Amino acid sequence: MGRSRYVITEPSKPHFLTCTVMEWLPVFTRPATVQIILDSWQYLRENDGLRLYGYVVLENHLHFIAQAQRLDLCAKRFKSFTARKIIDYLEQKQVQQILQRLSFSKRAHKEDREHQFWQEGTHAELILSETMMREKLDYIHSNPVKRGYMDKAEDWRYSSARNYAGQAGLIAIDAWN
Repeated sequence: MGRSRYVITEPSKPHFLTCTVMEWLPVFTRPATVQIILDSWQYLRENDGLRLYGYVVLENHLHFIAQAQRLDLCAKRFKSFTARKIIDYLEQKQVQQILQRLSFSKRAHKEDREHQFWQEGTHAELILSETMMREKLDYIHSNPVKRGYMDKAEDWRYSSARNYAGQAGLIAIDAWN
C-alpha cells in the first residue's frame, strides 16, 4: 500500500486525479515536458484501455478524469514513466536548478533514485454521479481562467476544454456525454 491517504477506491470507475510536482516547481512551462504527459496518456489509452475524459496541465500540477480496468496501475505507470522521461529531459537540457530541487526534496525512503519528480500519491476522487462528473470537468477546464491565464477555457492549449468546445485538442479524449 502506498503512503498516500488518497487511494483509488474502485479502480474500474472514473476518478478525478491530481498529480503535483515536488515543491510545486514550474516544470510544465516547457512544451517538451507537457508533450511527455500527453504522449503518456495517449499510450495508456491505446495500450492499457485508459479512458481519458478530461485533463488540464498547469505549470506545476495537472488534473485529469480517467477510468480503466485497473486505474490504480495506470496511474502508477503514468507517474513512473513521466517522472523518468521528464528527469531525463531536464538532465539533457542541464536544468540544474530544478534538478537540484528535485534531488533535495526527494523523500528519504526513495533510496533507488537521485530525484523525486511527483509528490507521493495521487489525489483521487471517485466520480459518484453525472452531476459530479460535470462539476469536475468544469473545475478542470476553468482552472486556467480562474488563474487569469485565459479568458476562455478552450483557449488554454493544455486542456481538453478544446475537445468539448468542438475544436481539435492536442490529444484525443473519451468525451463524456
